[in-house]
Amino acid sequence: MHRRAFFHSATIGATLAGARATMHAAGARPALMKSGTQHDSSDDALRILAALGVEHICSTLPSSKLDEHWSKEGLIRLRERIESHGIKLDMVPLPMSSHYISRYENPGILLGKSPQRDREIDGICQMIRNTAQAGIPALKYNLNILGVVRTETTRGRGGSRYSTFVYDNARQDPPLTEAGPVSEDAYWERITYFLDRVIPVAEEYKVRMACHPHDPGMPAAKGYRGVHTVLGSVGGLKRFVETHASPYHGLNFCQGTVSEMLQDPGREIFDVIRYFGSRQKIFNVHFRNIRGRFLHFQETFPDDGDVNMIQAMRVYKEVGYDGMMMPDHVPQIEGDAGGRQAFAYAFGYIQALIQLVNQEA
Repeated sequence: MHRRAFFHSATIGATLAGARATMHAAGARPALMKSGTQHDSSDDALRILAALGVEHICSTLPSSKLDEHWSKEGLIRLRERIESHGIKLDMVPLPMSSHYISRYENPGILLGKSPQRDREIDGICQMIRNTAQAGIPALKYNLNILGVVRTETTRGRGGSRYSTFVYDNARQDPPLTEAGPVSEDAYWERITYFLDRVIPVAEEYKVRMACHPHDPGMPAAKGYRGVHTVLGSVGGLKRFVETHASPYHGLNFCQGTVSEMLQDPGREIFDVIRYFGSRQKIFNVHFRNIRGRFLHFQETFPDDGDVNMIQAMRVYKEVGYDGMMMPDHVPQIEGDAGGRQAFAYAFGYIQALIQLVNQEA
């Protein structure tokens, strides 16, 4: 299911009933995180988001190339249109998506092909400049050759379908992607080449760059279809954020994806949040849950996985995280076109947990 598929029916409003209007407990330290989303930013969708109390957003992709939509004026129009609904545009996606390499908008960057990658990086740098001049504080992106790899869906609660990955069931056919063999060293060279050129620009213009981990992580020794997913482990993410000591270089912290890297996510995820959160390297959060472990998992409803999401929200509060908490990869429910009801459930769940930890001293 496409994560930006959205809902256009007012009947979902009841899902959020009671999740908004509660007084803060006396003496409680307020939580700084905000309910956010990366859904469709059309006017129809924005009106629904505003009604549901979602006041922060990452827009849809302005354009896959550097054109008028990525101009300073085009981005200002986008920001002002979103703000007219009472919603703040916190982030915009770069044309560096989670697509498989043959559909990746700027493939030269990941294929390591010069001068093509230099031209593509120049375009990304101009997008950073224009984003800053338009008053938008952050950009998100992926450095992903494989796309989001999954096997067959499996049954979840109430007969819903859960996105699933079982490495042993995955057909690595053909054995190589169009990128050919990509060793760990080769992948790091391409990532570092990109960062060395864009992070100084982001730092100069004060735009935070949020990178999504590789989803899912793959065995370090084997990789997948010849690709070694270096951003598919906690160690890889630590190396990534340490590559440039800049407050503008960090993560689109997909809690679900990071949980997929762990052998015991229900126990281990909290210290991972603390590690990156205490270093101010979490720029936004995809707040989703899984059942399972590294190389064998299902993506569940937020309250149906192995991670205690209440405790996770407490840890984000503990480290002072102040960005968006976004739904992501909702399960498929029969008759729920575009995941409308599932996303409504996730919004209500997130807002209720923020409200809960707000009341706790």
